[in-house]
Amino acid sequence: MIRASAALHLLALAVVLIEPALWPGALVGVALNHLLIAAIGLWPRSHWLGPNWTRLPAAAVSRHEIALTIDDGPDPIVTPLVLDLLDRYAVQATFFCIGEKAARHPDLCRDIVRRGHAVENHSQHHRHYFSLLGPRGIARELQAAQDTLMAITGQRPLFFRAPAGLRNPFLDPVLTRLGLKLASWSVRGFDTRTRDAERVQSKLLGGMQAGAILLLHDGHAASTPLGIPVVLAVLPALLAGAAAAGLHFVTLRQASLP
Repeated sequence: MIRASAALHLLALAVVLIEPALWPGALVGVALNHLLIAAIGLWPRSHWLGPNWTRLPAAAVSRHEIALTIDDGPDPIVTPLVLDLLDRYAVQATFFCIGEKAARHPDLCRDIVRRGHAVENHSQHHRHYFSLLGPRGIARELQAAQDTLMAITGQRPLFFRAPAGLRNPFLDPVLTRLGLKLASWSVRGFDTRTRDAERVQSKLLGGMQAGAILLLHDGHAASTPLGIPVVLAVLPALLAGAAAAGLHFVTLRQASLP
């Protein structure tokens, strides 16, 4: 995709140099190309801009594994309750943590790892304009989070999830340089915006199958009308449903093993 885009730009330049009167058509072609790239960057589960984990590898599927990923923490109120629920069901999860939040709550971040879960990179500041950053800005965000999370947990993150899943063509080269794999999800319940726990639960249960990557949030979590964080209202039925279906929760790191 990126090579084709570069070739189109060169072709447009050549056309204008050979026949200047054709510049409007060349400009339209380049503009449409940029719109296409922007649209693909707004599609979190796209594979067009580089490798992207939207499901677990085939080996994990054959082992009936499933992954629970939890974003935007750690949160001093919600995360400990999530950890207690996971302990109760003997489930391991992957926490995509924001570097600056981890720095504010290092003991909580260490507790995530101590309980057998994985802490991965969700950028240092979770900037809403992350997908508009250039290669240097992306590299600063990812490297800062790598340094922060490794200093706290003693483990180097192996996976990265972009804020809101949005990205641009500059991301993949940075991931390659830092040895990170991009991970999005198979199904999400939009639990940062939806206060209806049953709706979120139904969405996630509907996508529950071997190899699925489920997404919930301990940070920026919406609350039910009763004031309960949606993630806490949804997790018991979700974890019980997976057990009843014979599915085994693993971290993304565990799923990557042959």
